[in-house]
Amino acid sequence: MPEFSSLLAFGLVSLGMVLTPGPNMIYLISRSICQGRMAGLISLGGVALGFVVYMLCAALGITALVLAVPYAYDALRLGGALYLLYLAWQAVRPGGRSPFQVRDLPADSPRKLFMMGFVTNLLNPKIAVMYLSLLPQFISPEGHGSVLQQSLALGFTQIVISVSVNALIALMAGSIAGFLAGRPLWQTVQRWLMGTVLAGLAVRMAMEGRR
Repeated sequence: MPEFSSLLAFGLVSLGMVLTPGPNMIYLISRSICQGRMAGLISLGGVALGFVVYMLCAALGITALVLAVPYAYDALRLGGALYLLYLAWQAVRPGGRSPFQVRDLPADSPRKLFMMGFVTNLLNPKIAVMYLSLLPQFISPEGHGSVLQQSLALGFTQIVISVSVNALIALMAGSIAGFLAGRPLWQTVQRWLMGTVLAGLAVRMAMEGRR
Protein backbone atom coordinates (compact mmCIF):
# COMPACT_ATOMS: atom_id res chain seq x y z
CA MET A 1 0.00 0.00 0.00
CA PRO A 2 1.20 3.56 -0.67
CA GLU A 3 1.95 5.91 2.20
CA PHE A 4 -1.15 7.56 3.65
CA SER A 5 0.18 11.00 2.65
CA SER A 6 0.65 9.83 -0.95
CA LEU A 7 -2.81 8.27 -0.99
CA LEU A 8 -4.35 11.48 0.36
CA ALA A 9 -2.46 13.68 -2.11
CA PHE A 10 -3.46 11.45 -5.01
CA GLY A 11 -7.06 11.55 -3.82
CA LEU A 12 -7.00 15.36 -3.92
CA VAL A 13 -5.50 15.35 -7.42
CA SER A 14 -8.17 12.87 -8.54
CA LEU A 15 -10.88 15.08 -7.07
CA GLY A 16 -9.50 18.15 -8.83
CA MET A 17 -9.34 16.31 -12.13
CA VAL A 18 -12.85 14.89 -11.96
CA LEU A 19 -14.17 18.40 -11.27
CA THR A 20 -12.31 19.75 -14.32
CA PRO A 21 -14.72 19.66 -17.29
CA GLY A 22 -13.91 17.03 -19.90
CA PRO A 23 -15.64 14.66 -22.36
CA ASN A 24 -16.89 12.34 -19.61
CA MET A 25 -18.49 15.10 -17.56
CA ILE A 26 -20.04 16.80 -20.60
CA TYR A 27 -21.51 13.52 -21.85
CA LEU A 28 -22.90 12.45 -18.46
CA ILE A 29 -24.49 15.83 -17.77
CA SER A 30 -26.00 16.04 -21.24
CA ARG A 31 -27.35 12.50 -20.99
CA SER A 32 -28.81 13.08 -17.51
CA ILE A 33 -30.59 16.28 -18.53
CA CYS A 34 -31.83 14.97 -21.90
CA GLN A 35 -32.89 11.46 -20.86
CA GLY A 36 -33.09 11.45 -17.08
CA ARG A 37 -30.97 10.53 -14.09
CA MET A 38 -31.14 6.76 -14.65
CA ALA A 39 -29.73 7.19 -18.16
CA GLY A 40 -26.88 9.22 -16.69
CA LEU A 41 -26.12 6.53 -14.11
CA ILE A 42 -26.19 3.74 -16.72
CA SER A 43 -23.78 5.76 -18.84
CA LEU A 44 -21.59 6.21 -15.76
CA GLY A 45 -21.37 2.42 -15.46
CA GLY A 46 -19.71 2.34 -18.87
CA VAL A 47 -17.39 5.17 -17.89
CA ALA A 48 -16.38 3.23 -14.76
CA LEU A 49 -15.54 0.14 -16.83
CA GLY A 50 -13.33 2.33 -19.03
CA PHE A 51 -11.50 3.51 -15.91
CA VAL A 52 -10.84 -0.09 -14.88
CA VAL A 53 -9.45 -1.00 -18.31
CA TYR A 54 -7.11 2.01 -18.37
CA MET A 55 -6.04 1.48 -14.77
CA LEU A 56 -5.11 -2.19 -15.25
CA CYS A 57 -3.17 -1.46 -18.45
CA ALA A 58 -1.34 1.47 -16.87
CA ALA A 59 -0.52 -0.41 -13.65
CA LEU A 60 1.09 -3.27 -15.55
CA GLY A 61 2.90 -0.93 -17.95
CA ILE A 62 4.16 1.41 -15.23
CA THR A 63 5.47 -1.55 -13.23
CA ALA A 64 7.51 -2.80 -16.17
CA LEU A 65 8.78 0.69 -17.08
CA VAL A 66 9.89 1.72 -13.58
CA LEU A 67 11.74 -1.55 -13.10
CA ALA A 68 13.43 -1.45 -16.51
CA VAL A 69 14.39 2.21 -17.03
CA PRO A 70 16.29 4.06 -14.24
CA TYR A 71 15.06 7.57 -15.12
CA ALA A 72 11.53 6.63 -16.16
CA TYR A 73 10.14 7.84 -12.84
CA ASP A 74 11.62 11.33 -13.27
CA ALA A 75 10.39 11.58 -16.85
CA LEU A 76 6.87 10.62 -15.81
CA ARG A 77 7.01 13.04 -12.88
CA LEU A 78 7.82 16.00 -15.13
CA GLY A 79 5.25 14.84 -17.68
CA GLY A 80 2.61 14.74 -14.97
CA ALA A 81 3.50 18.27 -13.82
CA LEU A 82 3.18 19.60 -17.36
CA TYR A 83 -0.18 17.88 -17.75
CA LEU A 84 -1.52 19.46 -14.56
CA LEU A 85 -0.42 22.87 -15.86
CA TYR A 86 -2.31 22.14 -19.09
CA LEU A 87 -5.45 21.29 -17.11
CA ALA A 88 -5.03 24.49 -15.09
CA TRP A 89 -4.92 26.51 -18.32
CA GLN A 90 -7.99 24.69 -19.65
CA ALA A 91 -9.85 25.68 -16.48
CA VAL A 92 -9.09 29.41 -16.69
CA ARG A 93 -8.61 30.09 -20.42
CA PRO A 94 -10.94 32.67 -21.97
CA GLY A 95 -13.89 31.28 -23.86
CA GLY A 96 -13.99 27.99 -21.96
CA ARG A 97 -17.29 26.15 -22.38
CA SER A 98 -19.25 25.13 -19.33
CA PRO A 99 -20.15 21.42 -19.23
CA PHE A 100 -23.65 22.47 -18.20
CA GLN A 101 -24.22 24.02 -21.63
CA VAL A 102 -25.65 20.68 -22.69
CA ARG A 103 -25.95 19.12 -26.11
CA ASP A 104 -29.20 17.67 -27.42
CA LEU A 105 -28.92 13.88 -27.36
CA PRO A 106 -31.48 11.33 -28.62
CA ALA A 107 -32.98 8.77 -26.23
CA ASP A 108 -31.00 5.48 -26.33
CA SER A 109 -31.41 1.99 -24.89
CA PRO A 110 -29.64 1.02 -21.62
CA ARG A 111 -27.18 -1.15 -23.56
CA LYS A 112 -26.25 1.70 -25.88
CA LEU A 113 -26.02 4.12 -22.97
CA PHE A 114 -23.55 1.82 -21.22
CA MET A 115 -21.46 1.29 -24.36
CA MET A 116 -21.42 5.00 -25.18
CA GLY A 117 -20.15 5.79 -21.69
CA PHE A 118 -17.49 3.11 -22.08
CA VAL A 119 -16.34 4.34 -25.50
CA THR A 120 -16.43 8.00 -24.44
CA ASN A 121 -14.03 7.20 -21.60
CA LEU A 122 -11.72 5.02 -23.73
CA LEU A 123 -11.43 7.81 -26.31
CA ASN A 124 -10.72 10.44 -23.64
CA PRO A 125 -6.97 11.27 -23.81
CA LYS A 126 -7.21 12.95 -20.42
CA ILE A 127 -7.67 9.56 -18.74
CA ALA A 128 -4.80 7.86 -20.55
CA VAL A 129 -2.34 10.65 -19.79
CA MET A 130 -3.53 10.85 -16.19
CA TYR A 131 -2.74 7.21 -15.47
CA LEU A 132 0.58 7.17 -17.33
CA SER A 133 1.89 10.54 -16.12
CA LEU A 134 0.32 11.14 -12.71
CA LEU A 135 0.01 7.71 -11.14
CA PRO A 136 3.79 7.12 -10.84
CA GLN A 137 4.30 10.37 -8.90
CA PHE A 138 2.63 8.85 -5.85
CA ILE A 139 4.44 5.50 -5.92
CA SER A 140 7.48 4.76 -3.76
CA PRO A 141 9.54 2.14 -5.63
CA GLU A 142 11.75 1.54 -2.58
CA GLY A 143 9.00 0.36 -0.24
CA HIS A 144 5.36 0.20 0.81
CA GLY A 145 4.63 -2.83 -1.33
CA SER A 146 5.35 -3.62 -4.95
CA VAL A 147 4.92 -1.02 -7.68
CA LEU A 148 2.00 -3.04 -9.04
CA GLN A 149 0.23 -3.19 -5.67
CA GLN A 150 0.66 0.55 -5.14
CA SER A 151 -0.52 1.28 -8.70
CA LEU A 152 -3.67 -0.79 -8.18
CA ALA A 153 -4.41 0.83 -4.80
CA LEU A 154 -4.03 4.33 -6.25
CA GLY A 155 -5.97 3.42 -9.37
CA PHE A 156 -8.95 2.08 -7.45
CA THR A 157 -8.85 5.18 -5.23
CA GLN A 158 -9.17 7.35 -8.34
CA ILE A 159 -12.00 5.21 -9.70
CA VAL A 160 -13.99 5.40 -6.44
CA ILE A 161 -13.60 9.18 -6.26
CA SER A 162 -14.42 9.74 -9.93
CA VAL A 163 -17.46 7.47 -9.95
CA SER A 164 -18.81 8.95 -6.69
CA VAL A 165 -18.44 12.55 -7.87
CA ASN A 166 -19.83 11.83 -11.33
CA ALA A 167 -22.79 9.99 -9.82
CA LEU A 168 -23.66 13.07 -7.74
CA ILE A 169 -23.25 15.29 -10.81
CA ALA A 170 -25.51 13.01 -12.88
CA LEU A 171 -28.18 13.03 -10.17
CA MET A 172 -28.04 16.79 -9.69
CA ALA A 173 -27.26 17.87 -13.28
CA GLY A 174 -30.58 19.61 -13.88
CA SER A 175 -30.50 21.53 -10.61
CA ILE A 176 -26.86 22.55 -11.06
CA ALA A 177 -27.46 23.73 -14.63
CA GLY A 178 -30.37 25.88 -13.48
CA PHE A 179 -28.35 27.31 -10.59
CA LEU A 180 -25.35 28.25 -12.75
CA ALA A 181 -27.40 29.60 -15.66
CA GLY A 182 -28.13 32.84 -13.82
CA ARG A 183 -24.80 33.08 -11.94
CA PRO A 184 -21.91 33.57 -14.39
CA LEU A 185 -19.72 35.00 -11.61
CA TRP A 186 -19.92 31.70 -9.71
CA GLN A 187 -18.75 29.82 -12.79
CA THR A 188 -15.75 32.15 -13.09
CA VAL A 189 -14.82 31.72 -9.43
CA GLN A 190 -15.05 27.92 -9.72
CA ARG A 191 -12.83 27.86 -12.82
CA TRP A 192 -10.11 30.06 -11.28
CA LEU A 193 -10.16 28.18 -7.99
CA MET A 194 -9.72 24.85 -9.76
CA GLY A 195 -7.01 26.27 -12.04
CA THR A 196 -5.07 27.61 -9.06
CA VAL A 197 -5.22 24.28 -7.21
CA LEU A 198 -4.06 22.32 -10.26
CA ALA A 199 -1.21 24.77 -10.96
CA GLY A 200 -0.07 24.54 -7.34
CA LEU A 201 -0.01 20.75 -7.49
CA ALA A 202 1.96 20.91 -10.74
CA VAL A 203 4.62 23.15 -9.20
CA ARG A 204 4.89 20.93 -6.13
CA MET A 205 5.24 17.83 -8.30
CA ALA A 206 7.92 19.41 -10.51
CA MET A 207 9.96 20.54 -7.50
CA GLU A 208 10.00 17.12 -5.86
CA GLY A 209 13.11 15.03 -6.35
CA ARG A 210 13.34 11.30 -6.86
CA ARG A 211 11.85 9.36 -3.94
